[in-house]
Amino acid sequence: MPEFVITRNEKNPVTTGRVATWAAEQLAQALSMTATDALVIRLATPDEVPAADLAPVPESYAVLRADGEIIVVGNDETGLRCGLLELADRVAVGADVAGTTPFAEQPAVPVRGVVRSFSSVDEDLSWFHDKQFWTDYLTWLAASRFNRFHLALGMQYNYGADRHGATDNYLCLAYPFLFDVDGYDVRAEGVGADEQKRNLETLRFIAAESKRRGLKFQLGLWNHAYDYGRDSVHRYPITGIGPDNHAAYCKAGIAKLLAECPDIDGLTFRVHYEGGIADHQHEIFWRAVFEGANSAGRPLEIDMHAKGVDQALLDAVDLPNLSAVLSAKYWAEHVGLPYHQASIRAKEAAKPIPPGHEMKGITEFSRRFTRYGYGDFLREDRTVDLMFRVWPGTQKLLAWGDPAIAAGYGRLSTFGGSRGVDLCEPLFFKGRKGSGEPGARDPYVRDDLRLPGNREWTKYRYGYLLWGRLLYNPDAEPETWRRHLRSTYGEAATAVEDALSPLSRILPLVTVVHGVGGSNNGYWPEVYLNLPISSRVHSDHYAGDTDPPANWGGVSPFDPTTFYGVDEYVAALAAGELKAKYTPLEVASWIEQLVDDGQQALERAQQSADQSDPQVRRVLIDLEILVRMGRFFAGKFRAAVDYSIYRATGDAGSLESALRIYQAARDAYAEIPVIVDGVYQRDLRFGIEASEHGHWADRVPDMDTDLAALTEELQEAASTQSAAALPPAPAPRPATPGVNHTVPESFVRGEPVTLSLEVVDPAVVGATLHYRHVDQSESWQQVPMELSGQTLSGTIDGDYTASTYPLMYFFSVLHRDGGQALHPGLAADLSNQPYVVLGSATVSG
Repeated sequence: MPEFVITRNEKNPVTTGRVATWAAEQLAQALSMTATDALVIRLATPDEVPAADLAPVPESYAVLRADGEIIVVGNDETGLRCGLLELADRVAVGADVAGTTPFAEQPAVPVRGVVRSFSSVDEDLSWFHDKQFWTDYLTWLAASRFNRFHLALGMQYNYGADRHGATDNYLCLAYPFLFDVDGYDVRAEGVGADEQKRNLETLRFIAAESKRRGLKFQLGLWNHAYDYGRDSVHRYPITGIGPDNHAAYCKAGIAKLLAECPDIDGLTFRVHYEGGIADHQHEIFWRAVFEGANSAGRPLEIDMHAKGVDQALLDAVDLPNLSAVLSAKYWAEHVGLPYHQASIRAKEAAKPIPPGHEMKGITEFSRRFTRYGYGDFLREDRTVDLMFRVWPGTQKLLAWGDPAIAAGYGRLSTFGGSRGVDLCEPLFFKGRKGSGEPGARDPYVRDDLRLPGNREWTKYRYGYLLWGRLLYNPDAEPETWRRHLRSTYGEAATAVEDALSPLSRILPLVTVVHGVGGSNNGYWPEVYLNLPISSRVHSDHYAGDTDPPANWGGVSPFDPTTFYGVDEYVAALAAGELKAKYTPLEVASWIEQLVDDGQQALERAQQSADQSDPQVRRVLIDLEILVRMGRFFAGKFRAAVDYSIYRATGDAGSLESALRIYQAARDAYAEIPVIVDGVYQRDLRFGIEASEHGHWADRVPDMDTDLAALTEELQEAASTQSAAALPPAPAPRPATPGVNHTVPESFVRGEPVTLSLEVVDPAVVGATLHYRHVDQSESWQQVPMELSGQTLSGTIDGDYTASTYPLMYFFSVLHRDGGQALHPGLAADLSNQPYVVLGSATVSG
């Protein structure tokens, strides 16, 4: 029998707490499954082991060896959890922990959360009540080093924005599905006392099991509407409630909920109109709800979805037991590259509130710039914390795994002093808006690929692991995830990693550059609903969330400061005024390289993998899809540029090139339905709008319509007069910027700040400094830099620095041949921040 002992100071509340006890049990279980020499493992805190020298950061830990013991030292229970589960993970793959070399880690990101949405009574009730599911799922989140779990209720509907109101409203206004509230005769029709009791007991279980694993439990109550209006036919009509008692009932309901569920650490609310409460005088309703939460008498985090938040709401939440935090979207409702938008689309600028639009006036008009980013919430003197949420628009279904991007999020999720990030997990919103079907949560239809028993999430273990471990430590050793890959994919582990990494980078890049729709309802790049290139084909679907004309050429990137749109690029090319921004052709070449790298690794994986294993088959199929998606998007960018050149010049050769490249892109996309035939559901339902459901096969006819229009244009163009010529091709982007920059420690508010570049390449002849406050409602400013010897300098004046916002800046660098570069720009792995953020110094005296 294995011989091991796990010891601890029984009088130390950290080493004897429920989280440390649970983690120690996991290590003991792992040790019991393997032969090992006699082993003593001791749990301790830094005061008991001064030599540990832990950083004074919550959740830090160290593993030491002393006097024949392995000592796991944590400055809190979650730190101990990290150390104990690290050892358990090593034991599980056969490592000899008796020979462990001492090591230590500390978290880079304070909040590392996962969000799971209850979106469909038909598809989600099964996992909601499945205790084995929760045991396995929450354990994996803990092992992956997440420290927060957010169960979102009512997130699947957007009051006032969904064209058809609501049907499946189970748990949307959560209180009547959980209990009766004294003094109110409010009911969810069809939900009896036994069902209420079962739901409440399940919620208690989820909260308690989350806490036992060191995961703060956040309950999201995203909707407080009791009637969604329009043509809603509610499956569970809410009765006994109306405008006169709505706020009072919800105040009493939240108070009872917190009393019944003592393990709730915080509550997330959508406080703009889509959460069921009109923007106009919203603070009245929310003050009542916040007072109900405050009456619980214990500290609670109140996470307010940042969209539409104003000072009235911040004043309303200012209560003794409540700690407010704003949660902003990272890249609109999508997954983008790890950095934060250098600027938002012009479409998101603030606007006057028109008469009659009071319900959504703050969110859609006066503070519209808060919809899809951090807005103006990152002042250095802010009184409310901010964190980010990564929404599920880009990729909902396919396997994902890129250590570079995950590590980038680990470095940049604390942008501007923010607290961290919530990640909306795979299959998020499956069955949304009444589109669910009983038993249809698993998207596979092929028997050998299905994951019965609420195990759909296990396909994505690698993705959870990368996000959690690299948010905790973006410099973690690759062995952190490679041992999981080896245990899952065997001899193909290296090839699977090498294929998933570049191919997983494609859709986040496409999202950033092709900002055709900020909402996840209307834009799903993974199963792309075609946006036409031809000006003769109109897109009703995309017209609502992109500027006209709704075709590829006119689409703004989600970051129009760093990337060119297609028509914008061609216009600059024609005018001879090209800037240093990245062009659509560069993006196409990046995607092509990612596809080439991924394709080569995929071929190696196919040769070495055990394809009798279902998980191997699942990931190989998804990799095949991603290869085709990459070829499609790269071709579409190139074809759109050629078409825009044709539109600008009348050059039929450019139109012919556009047609040829687009046809190849379409053909690559059309291979996907063949690959997935009989594999995935024929109608993948994440909602009822055109971009929320369907199949790759459904998208091809629209591409053919677009191609037919281009063919017609080409036939007409062949008989026209000769075309105008574009200016000569500009100089290519330099291989390196040719400059070095030392970032100052800080700036002094109200004093000028001079920023300098050291010229290290004699080809550099000039540069421009671009700067703004860390405030997305503002525009970028520019100042030409002056060259003196080998130094380029530019100054931001004191009037501009007299602000409570940090500064952000970057440089565009001009070379003698006309080529331009961005500095710092994007690195080869696209996972860094292409600008600098600079905070102010404390001014003494």
